[in-house]
Amino acid sequence: MSQNSPPAHGRPGTDAANREEQSTWDAKAFYNKLAPTKKPKTPNPQNAITIAVSSRALFRMEEEQKIYEEHGVEEYVKYQLEHEDEPFEPGAAFPFVKALEAVNTRLRELYPESEELFDVVLMTNHHAQVGVRLINTINHYRGRSLIGYLKAYHTNLYLSSDPGKVGEALGEGIAAATIFSPDKVEEVSDTQLRVAFDGDAVLFSDESEQIVKAHGLDKFFEHEKEHENSPLAHGPLKGFLEALGKLQKKFYAKGQRLECPIRTYLVTARSAASSGARALKTLRSWGLETDEALFLAGAPKGPLLEKIRPHIFFDDQMFHVEGATEMGTVSAHVPYGVAQRYKKSAAKKEPAGGK
Repeated sequence: MSQNSPPAHGRPGTDAANREEQSTWDAKAFYNKLAPTKKPKTPNPQNAITIAVSSRALFRMEEEQKIYEEHGVEEYVKYQLEHEDEPFEPGAAFPFVKALEAVNTRLRELYPESEELFDVVLMTNHHAQVGVRLINTINHYRGRSLIGYLKAYHTNLYLSSDPGKVGEALGEGIAAATIFSPDKVEEVSDTQLRVAFDGDAVLFSDESEQIVKAHGLDKFFEHEKEHENSPLAHGPLKGFLEALGKLQKKFYAKGQRLECPIRTYLVTARSAASSGARALKTLRSWGLETDEALFLAGAPKGPLLEKIRPHIFFDDQMFHVEGATEMGTVSAHVPYGVAQRYKKSAAKKEPAGGK
């Protein structure tokens, strides 16, 4: 009997059972043949660039969430168990995570023993019974804050569809954003990770935003010119750009600058002529760079992002996020800085029935 053949029971009247067992055995043998003999090395969280993604950001779970809200946890769990063999549809963060894995593949080829890789951690507060359906779930939590886990994993970025959890993470100094999926799906690269950032209140502090809100654009331009050589303080996602830059340099060290599978973009409403210099000099003072710096002087960001086709775009202003998603870009809102306080203040002043 060959090593890959099923055991022969030889009992009479069991032809159907034997055929079923043969089919199962063949499927297992086929899977074993395809499966790698050596699993990729799991990076140590202290050395990895950890990206924490909520299950609702990674997968489309709108129907399940509706059942939970309308019928409660028992019906929700029942539905999940009945459909556990049906994979979720990809969500907003899915192409981004696929691109992270593509970068890891390239890094492992160049540095087989390195633990400086992206480590994707799936975070969910769903009932544990749902875990079977959440492929590649690493942790499941219910009824408790995720902040301790995010810190334990040395999280470099947390993506969620829950603004409350994102705000909690940012309040604890963890880079975080609320992710939104576009109505239309634009094709993105599956071999090159592309990440686009707004500047103020995302990569940089909201110092300049405060000047705009308090004194207007003219005073802002005057302030930026006066402080051109004074670096801006860092914003909530500065560390994530720094982590991307660290991995980029690993490719550069192997002579693969032009073939680097990570590309970063600064996409800002600043004007290059009047206020762009300070942004670029700030990045230089940090020892960082972006592959492209795009200064739009207040023009809409959506059309340009449609050309770039990043896997994700980060902005602190919801109208930029909404404009980008309308044009097919997966975007993430960073609820940080004076613009958020200004928005809340305006909402309080709005009369009843206002839009």
